[in-house]
Amino acid sequence: MPGDEAGGEGGRRPFCRATARLRSSGRATARLRPEGRAGGASGRFRWEAVSLGVLLLGWEGAVRAFHVPAWLLPAPSAVVRALGAERTVLLDHASATVTEAAVGLVLAALLAVAVATAMAFFAAVRAALYPLFVVSQTVPIIALAPLVIVWFGYGMLPKVLVVALVTFFPLAVSLAEGYRTADPRRLALLRTMGGGRWAAFRYVLWPSALPSFFAGLRIAATYSVTGAVIGEWLGATKGLGVYLIRASKSFATERLFAAIAVIVGVSLLFFAAAEFLARMSLRGRPTLDAADRG
Repeated sequence: MPGDEAGGEGGRRPFCRATARLRSSGRATARLRPEGRAGGASGRFRWEAVSLGVLLLGWEGAVRAFHVPAWLLPAPSAVVRALGAERTVLLDHASATVTEAAVGLVLAALLAVAVATAMAFFAAVRAALYPLFVVSQTVPIIALAPLVIVWFGYGMLPKVLVVALVTFFPLAVSLAEGYRTADPRRLALLRTMGGGRWAAFRYVLWPSALPSFFAGLRIAATYSVTGAVIGEWLGATKGLGVYLIRASKSFATERLFAAIAVIVGVSLLFFAAAEFLARMSLRGRPTLDAADRG
């Protein structure tokens, strides 16, 4: 990694020239995005809508044709009616789940940036923490969540911590691997021009790791809702997890499916938000992996 910041005017001028070279070389090697992507996406969306419609129609027809009891498998029309009848209650429970998932995801992202950056700069930190991250994923979250409830009670905090536990690993590992893709020639250039660790992070490591970070964020965004629901299963007074338990104990299967539909919708919204952040952050960003090629 680059050493300490160079002092004095003589050290700053070469460093400024180095950062200018990094930016210009990146712009010179930027890859153009293929045209027609919007049309392809809309075409895929149409096919997905058609396949979903066929699935729902087949489900509805099978339930009616075979006279399946509503408590065993309700028809999609019954689920839609339950969504309409329970919309106020579902929105109230969904607001709690969304808050827990969002706060836990932000907390996990901040911790992941701090830990992954420390791992990138200090080999000893990476050697000490990375195996622990891997081992932690062998313990089911359903086994850790009760401990969190016991330690921190039944308020919002334990649900936030469960979400953070679920989402931290994909964020930290994706970012750490993204740092490792940084061009060593750029790091060497910064080092020779007097750039320090902050310059390495700002101009090389972080730009190189952004695509990997957002790839992990897309995964973590969907996991966050699942983590919040798991935390609510184990002890809460409000949330979609609580609603699921009450509906299952009442054998109100159509309400159970309605809650599942809301969970799916919230997860997709979180994924869409992560996708939006990725597009905004990476818009117009030149690719750096091909810098100084040729």
